[in-house]
Amino acid sequence: MADGSIPAQWEPKIVAFVCNWCTYVGADVAGTSRIQYAPNVRLIRLPCTGRIDPLFILKAFEQGADGVLVSGCHPGDCHYVSGNLLARRRFTIFRRLMEFLGVDLRRLQFSWVSATEGRKWAEVVNAVTEEVRAIGPAPSWGEKGEPWRALEPPTGEEAEPLAAPAEAQTQARRSLARRLLEQGEVGIVVGYEANRRGEVTPALITQPGEAERLLFDGRCRHNLSVYLTKELVRKQGKVGLVAKGCDVRSVVGLVQENQIRREDVVLLGMVCRGVYANGRLEARCHSCTVRTPHLYDHLIGEATSASALAEDPRDTEIARLEALSPQERWAYWQAQFARCIRCYACRAVCPLCYCEPCIAEKTRPQWIPPSAHGKGNLAWNIVRAMHLAGRCVGCDACARACPVGIRLDLINRKVALEIEREWGYRPGFDAEAPPPLTTFRPEDKEDFIR
Repeated sequence: MADGSIPAQWEPKIVAFVCNWCTYVGADVAGTSRIQYAPNVRLIRLPCTGRIDPLFILKAFEQGADGVLVSGCHPGDCHYVSGNLLARRRFTIFRRLMEFLGVDLRRLQFSWVSATEGRKWAEVVNAVTEEVRAIGPAPSWGEKGEPWRALEPPTGEEAEPLAAPAEAQTQARRSLARRLLEQGEVGIVVGYEANRRGEVTPALITQPGEAERLLFDGRCRHNLSVYLTKELVRKQGKVGLVAKGCDVRSVVGLVQENQIRREDVVLLGMVCRGVYANGRLEARCHSCTVRTPHLYDHLIGEATSASALAEDPRDTEIARLEALSPQERWAYWQAQFARCIRCYACRAVCPLCYCEPCIAEKTRPQWIPPSAHGKGNLAWNIVRAMHLAGRCVGCDACARACPVGIRLDLINRKVALEIEREWGYRPGFDAEAPPPLTTFRPEDKEDFIR
């Protein structure tokens, strides 16, 4: 977040979200013990730090806070067993996301303060107040900033010419779909077909004779697993899904989260050599290691190596953004989010965005303003990134669907990289593994907590 000049006599406004059982009592002990500390903090008491949604922090900044402090019980002292340890994981990723967006992390602080640590509470408040005072008022939240400059298109290796699919594989795929429908093994096959303009679109096949419409080549960019949670498809019964390796990872995520049952889906795994846009290999395909799906019921094509072709161009773009100052990153992302028209195309194409109702549609209370303006756009895009943390498989369907070209792929990729570096977790491979933000390890890092 960019910092302007500090007005004379200005004092920072700091919102503190505190645990009811420890930090709040510690603050009370500080008061009853007549321990003086800076009066800049406004306390908001919650049952547990595990119940502090990142959205609460966003709302505090949105409503004019210059800094936010989150404080709770020490590890092992949580009245709800592990709420603070789950919060530690959540805020590890939230901090890194906010830093990537350009927020000065001195504005976002965390501490452990027990019920007997009134003096520590006073010290924490004084230290946080001084740090926020040093960087000055927070800039207006959600206002359109001057764009730093548009990132150039990815400059990865030139794509090889789009090869025509092997006729034998085409016939095998159509024959398999036809047989599954004829024998009643599935009620519908979800795959790809070409429309009248030659563009590849999703195909919902319910009759054996329609199987001739199915195709698969480098134009098949859509993640079809999004249809597995749609009532239109589910009411047909068992589903046959034509799936690339990245699509299969989304299927595993849906099984992992109990949105579908594995036995209700027949996976027609497709060996994929990459998908193309405008004659160029998509960025996600450069580093793909699942060209042959790791999970399938039927495999079409000859299994290939799982090694990546090249460095992911998205990582290069992320590195370029991280090399900027926080002020430049903040200006860049403010300009990006200002373009959002709140069409929710990103939500519609994402297999993991299945909540009903969505947080963006809740009105009691209304956490995210529904209209397309700065504050609502900022809250929506940050909250969506956090909701997908540890779940997004990097199919980039959201970025492709965005009509105004917001670089959602970079945000999702950044969060995924941080989770993999921190906990070695990659989503979509093991349906039995707990998602990383729903569990913890006692030895998780807490170097950012006072």
